Amino acid sequence: RQRVSPLILRRMKEQVAADLPPKTRILRPVELEGAQRELYESIRLAAHADVRHAIRTKGLAASGIAVLDALMKLRQVCCDPRLVQVPAARQVESSAKFAVLLELLELQRERGRAVLVFSQFTRMLALISEALTERQRPHALLTGATVDRQRQIDRFQSGEVDVFLISLKAGGTGLNLVRAESVIHYDPWWNAAAQAQATDRAYRIGQTRPVFVYDLIVSGSVEDRMLG
Repeated sequence: RQRVSPLILRRMKEQVAADLPPKTRILRPVELEGAQRELYESIRLAAHADVRHAIRTKGLAASGIAVLDALMKLRQVCCDPRLVQVPAARQVESSAKFAVLLELLELQRERGRAVLVFSQFTRMLALISEALTERQRPHALLTGATVDRQRQIDRFQSGEVDVFLISLKAGGTGLNLVRAESVIHYDPWWNAAAQAQATDRAYRIGQTRPVFVYDLIVSGSVEDRMLG
């Protein structure tokens, strides 16, 4: 790598493909209310206490698992309480972000736009898929467990379906999905570059229409901190 680096010319996509249409990023804040907000706060307080205890007893360097577990639970509550494996979550029957997503997908259908929906949580994609099936909304699904990847890609690219649910790790790179005009990131990722690569499945050479990118972020939550 050191030997060839002086010979490599790196250019931005805007320089290589100046004829690409505009890309618009839209931050869509979501407010947690009622039981979901209470669940988030209860898990936040419990996680704070657990992490402090772990640091006191094990030290900061050995407390990484406790910290990651706390962050994971908070992110899951933001997505949908059904993802959280705690008894209190079973009593919460609604998800603010889930409702916003379904409204947004309906709006995209009314505008005739094909949509990519990305999430890191395959269980979340399964819940979205179940809701779309109940609403008789055809869609494709691509995760690490998908057997025939090309079949799902072809269904979307051919126009058979207008919604493509994709896990970030399974579809973050290597896909050409320029039929999509809208990209929805259901949850933010720590690595902004990986998320940008996912967006660029739709925004790449061959795209002829403006692309709209929606980031669904729960206000005042760990997701807000991730963006900061």
